Amino acid sequence: IFMETEVPASNPPAASAESTADGTGQSATSSTGDQEKTPSVGLLPGETVVKEGKAAILFPSANEVFYNPVQEFNRDLTCAVITEFARELLAQRGVKVVVPGEQERVVVSLSEETNEAEAQAEEKNGSEEPAVKAAVGEKCEHGLRVLEGLAASGLRSVRFALEVPGLQSVTANDFSAKAAALIARNAQYNGVSHLLQASCRDASMLMYDMRGKKDRYDVIDLDPYGSPTSFLDAAVQAVSEGGLLCITCTDMAVMAGNSGETCYSKYGSVSIKAKYCHEMALRVILHSLDQRAGVYQRYIQPLLSVSVDFYIRVFVRVFTGQATVKNSASKQALVYNCVGCGAFHLQRMGRRTSNGKHMKYSAATGPPVGPECEHCGQRHQLGGPIWAESIHDLEFVQKVLSAVSGNPSRFGTSKRIEGVLSMVTEELEDVPLYYTVDNLSSTIHCNTPPLLQFRSALLHAGHRVSLSHACKNAIKTDAPPAAIWDIMRCWEKINPVKREKLSPTSPAFKILSTEPSFEACFTVREDANPQSRKRHLTRFQENPQAFWGPKARAKAGGGISADLQDKRKKFQNKRKNQITDSSQLKTFPCKKFKQGTCTHGDECCYSHDLEQTNEQKIE
Repeated sequence: IFMETEVPASNPPAASAESTADGTGQSATSSTGDQEKTPSVGLLPGETVVKEGKAAILFPSANEVFYNPVQEFNRDLTCAVITEFARELLAQRGVKVVVPGEQERVVVSLSEETNEAEAQAEEKNGSEEPAVKAAVGEKCEHGLRVLEGLAASGLRSVRFALEVPGLQSVTANDFSAKAAALIARNAQYNGVSHLLQASCRDASMLMYDMRGKKDRYDVIDLDPYGSPTSFLDAAVQAVSEGGLLCITCTDMAVMAGNSGETCYSKYGSVSIKAKYCHEMALRVILHSLDQRAGVYQRYIQPLLSVSVDFYIRVFVRVFTGQATVKNSASKQALVYNCVGCGAFHLQRMGRRTSNGKHMKYSAATGPPVGPECEHCGQRHQLGGPIWAESIHDLEFVQKVLSAVSGNPSRFGTSKRIEGVLSMVTEELEDVPLYYTVDNLSSTIHCNTPPLLQFRSALLHAGHRVSLSHACKNAIKTDAPPAAIWDIMRCWEKINPVKREKLSPTSPAFKILSTEPSFEACFTVREDANPQSRKRHLTRFQENPQAFWGPKARAKAGGGISADLQDKRKKFQNKRKNQITDSSQLKTFPCKKFKQGTCTHGDECCYSHDLEQTNEQKIE
């Protein structure tokens, strides 16, 4: 795979009015594809080609490349999920999807005897198989209707058309006329004009126009720059019955607790700055989706929810059912988080009970905590509401995992997909949020217990435990906070803390002042080490490149945003009120002199007069 025009690494991204998170970037990086194909359209002077998967995307010039190679994982995972979704949905319509490489994988992985038995079974059951087969790149009359609401260059839509079988149509929409023209040209260049149609409309209005129609979209993909909340109301109405929504959120600063008030205004939920913030962000967007769907007597079924790199990505199905919508309140929960020790409790928003034939709905009772934390005496923060049910469909995830691991050459990021999905299948699906071992040990100022020993202690105590794909040192467990702190007290007895240095009002002092209710066993158990860890799968990869996060937002109307690194250099060491006279700095005490590490002596710009400093403190 090659690039036909060299792209300087420092070039800023091109622009689109409705820019996408996966489209933003600086440098065009070629990605591996399965095979070379002959383009149906010639290149214009100055045009640049960026290749990823089977797609080759044109850009008008080298300095207008709107591409982030880090998001290849996002696009690969989406193709894998939609393929498995198409396999399930189209099987009900009598259509069998054919994925390149899967048949070869079956032949190689089976022995000769098994192959013969398989062949005989195929001959015997041949009449029972669907008569219609759908291959990639071919239009399927009973296939899926796909919408990418914020398409930018159209890379994602082109990849759908080239790599996902069983599609009837793909609509790639963008509000920018320049972007829409580029999408149409890319569709023609890749030879998928029969499947992919470019659209230049407001994404929300396009989806609102599909409300109540029979031919609503089976798959809607929204990957905006920042928050997708302005599109969610239209999306839950425009998707077909049992259709798939693929949503990306890149406003992680808001969703991870830095701006709880902003999170509430956008998602209807208050985020908390806690160690479990990344999983909580997933549950916040699921809560927001379910709340919006409930307005129209619809409800969601999460298939897969992942927190990776600098964004979160959720795949949910949307159904209609007034009776099921009544369960919505009991699926949401408030979070009580202790600011001292990090213990958390969930309070369901509603309660449902069954009398055998009917469900009874009532208000929940609470709160689950007192005015102060029972472990450390500190106050609680209140967050949420969040989605408190499972965030994955483990049966569906296992199917996607099997398809990807059995056909590794299909995607460039297959190893990482396999690692992440393997961790997802190992997670406790009925246990929201998690603790981290380093935060538990930091609270009581002791050495951090090895992960396997801590997991073993929980297992010995009769509790379930798992890791989380959202955090490498996470502990998901059904053990109550009291049991977790008892285990930490037992660990502290083995690795004692200097009690005389602890403040009587500190969480550590109060936690360690209580004797554990049982003796924890830290002997490592065989089942304490999950398979994904034993197999050394790519679970948490290193940073793929320098400055690999979300790039600068593209300007509306086709302008080019300044490079983020250039902005940092421009405003580095800038004060609002610049001090021109260095003698003025002498009024500030020298921190390094206090620590005894200042080597500048009398030439130091800051004050070494400790008496003056003490007088300032007294005043």
